Amino acid sequence: MADEKIKIEQHGGIGLLWIGGWLFTIGYSDLSFWQGIVAILVWPYFLGVDMASLAPPSAPS
Repeated sequence: MADEKIKIEQHGGIGLLWIGGWLFTIGYSDLSFWQGIVAILVWPYFLGVDMASLAPPSAPS
């Protein structure tokens, strides 16, 4: 039990880069403040719908 090692991985750098790129895209699209807020709230839904179309169909149970 005393010989067990705990490995901790941190992937925060890639996430911050992704958020920065996403915020750049909102700014580049020349959205107003409120349009940017709506984009932040609605964007995950549309991303999920788009990604779901790429997933292979699941087998019926």
